Amino acid sequence: MSIRFDGQVAIVTGAGGGLGRQHALALAARGARVVVNDFGRAVEGQTTSAAETVVREIEAAGGVAVVNTASVTDEAGVAAMVADTMARWGRIDVLVNNAGILRDKTFARMDLADFRLVLDVHLMGAVNCTHAVWPIMRAQKYGRVVMTTSSSGLYGNFGQSNYGAAKMALVGLMQTLALEGAKDGIRVNCLAPTAATRMTEGLLPPEVLARLTPESVTPGLLYLVSADAPTRAILCAGAGTFERAYVTMTEGVHIGAAVDAAEQVAARFAEISDRGGEIVPDSGNAQGSNEVAQALRKA
Repeated sequence: MSIRFDGQVAIVTGAGGGLGRQHALALAARGARVVVNDFGRAVEGQTTSAAETVVREIEAAGGVAVVNTASVTDEAGVAAMVADTMARWGRIDVLVNNAGILRDKTFARMDLADFRLVLDVHLMGAVNCTHAVWPIMRAQKYGRVVMTTSSSGLYGNFGQSNYGAAKMALVGLMQTLALEGAKDGIRVNCLAPTAATRMTEGLLPPEVLARLTPESVTPGLLYLVSADAPTRAILCAGAGTFERAYVTMTEGVHIGAAVDAAEQVAARFAEISDRGGEIVPDSGNAQGSNEVAQALRKA
C-alpha cells in the first residue's frame, strides 16, 4: 500500500520549522498541495519568513505550496486562510494542527497569563482551524484532522501544567469530533510526538536529540491523514518507534451510598483500580452505563 495525497489539499500549522516543516515537506512529496502556515516572521539577517523558506523547499522539489502567516489564535486570520485556500484550490482534505509554544515553569511560579497563552495557542488554535474547515469537510464527505497532543498531557511532566492541560484537552476534542465527524467521512486523530524541535533545543543532550528527528515522527502523521486512516486514535511517535495510547476504564466495583461508602472506597481502592476487566469506552456514555448496570445488578 502506497500512501499518496494526489489531488488533495492540506493545511499544516506551525509549519515553518521542526515537525510542521517535515509534515509539510512529506505531504507535498506525496502529491498534496500544501498551505504552509507559520506565524513566525523573518529573523534578523534573513529576508524570508520561516514559512516562505519551507514553501521554496517544496517548490524546489517539484511540489506545490503557498505561504500563510496567520496566527492560529486569530479567528479572523484563520477564516481568511481557509477562504483563500478554497478560492485557490476549491477543497481542503487534511488539517494538521501542529502550531504550539512553550512557557514552562512550575505551577507555583507560573504567571496565569502564560497559562492562558499556551491554552490559546494549542487548544483554541486547533479549535479555530478545525472549526473553519469543518463545514468544508462535511460538504465534501471527506476530511482528515490531526491534533498534536503530547505525553505531557497524557501522563504529566514537571513544569508543564499549562502545556499538559492544553495537550490533554486536545485529546478530549479529538474524541468528540471523531464521533461527530464519522457520518460525514471525517476522521480525527491525535499524534503525540517526541522530537527535537525549536521548542526542545537545550532541553535534551545532543546524543538524544540526534535520534529524535522530525523525520522519525512524520510517517505516523502520514498514516493518520491518509485515506485508510483510523479515527479516535492516539498515536505516539519518536526516534522511529510508534506506540498507541488509550484512555481506558476499569470494570469498577459497586459500593452504593451507605454511610460508610467513603471508607469502602478507600478499603477497596485496589479492587476498583484492577485493570483485569479494563475497556476502551466507545463514548462517554460507557461510564454511566457501566455504573447503572452494576447498581441494577445489586438491586
